[in-house]
Amino acid sequence: MTTFTLDSASPSISAASTPAYRYSSSDEEDDDISTLPYPAELSRTAFLAPDFSPGTYLSTLRNRHQTLEDLRADLRQRSQLLNRELLDLVNGNYEEFLSLGVDLRGGEEKVEGVRVGVLGFEREVRAVKASVQERAGEARELVRERKEVRRDVMFGRALLDVGEKVEDLERALRVGQGGEDSFEDEEDEEEDEEDEDADETSPGIPLNRLRRHADSYLLISRMIEKLEPDHPFLVAQRAKLLDLKKTLLLDLAAALRSAKQSKSEAVLGLVRIYSDLDAQAESCRVLKGP
Repeated sequence: MTTFTLDSASPSISAASTPAYRYSSSDEEDDDISTLPYPAELSRTAFLAPDFSPGTYLSTLRNRHQTLEDLRADLRQRSQLLNRELLDLVNGNYEEFLSLGVDLRGGEEKVEGVRVGVLGFEREVRAVKASVQERAGEARELVRERKEVRRDVMFGRALLDVGEKVEDLERALRVGQGGEDSFEDEEDEEEDEEDEDADETSPGIPLNRLRRHADSYLLISRMIEKLEPDHPFLVAQRAKLLDLKKTLLLDLAAALRSAKQSKSEAVLGLVRIYSDLDAQAESCRVLKGP
């Protein structure tokens, strides 16, 4: 049977060979807070800011190597120092403080004079303002009157235009002339002859002239409706328009009978004129007649 034995010559491990941790002097210095740099004195200008906030100011002191108690002591010392400086300032200028009230005496008269001057200036400003407002009102009234006058002028011109067009149509239709010949009648006859010559499809039928007269009648009617139909002048013109329409329908009836007998193509044109004049029934009566 085989046996295992340890060699007595093999080295043995002793407790003395275990390494030991030693504290150096540098470690002791690191733990000593007295070796830290002393914080600088609190800046006085930081308290003079217009928007000074205690909370914001304290948040900027987080990097100071200082305990809260030391910070309180510094602030308390700073407050005492400021109170002492204020007291020294008052004591040093005590005579000036006492004479301040004496120097202010007699200023009531000056203040009263300034107040009276300001009140007078205020009254003058009010008077000028009232005058300006009055002139502005007058200017607005004049502008309004000017607009009314311009509107009346435009309305008067429109009335004259209607009257001239009615007279022209009366002259063209020979209404109220009593059968007297004139130079204008000769011109109308020449225009009628030119219209007949221009319309080769319906010789002897003044289709173009009747169309022109109908257009003039419709234009005058629209102008009257656009203006004030109840105006006395326009009421008189509307009475004339009735006579003009009757005369125009008589001319259309004569032309339609002539075109019907000659079987002219002008019948359609004449019927269209009747339709524009809102007289379709009259055209049917003429066509059905002998």
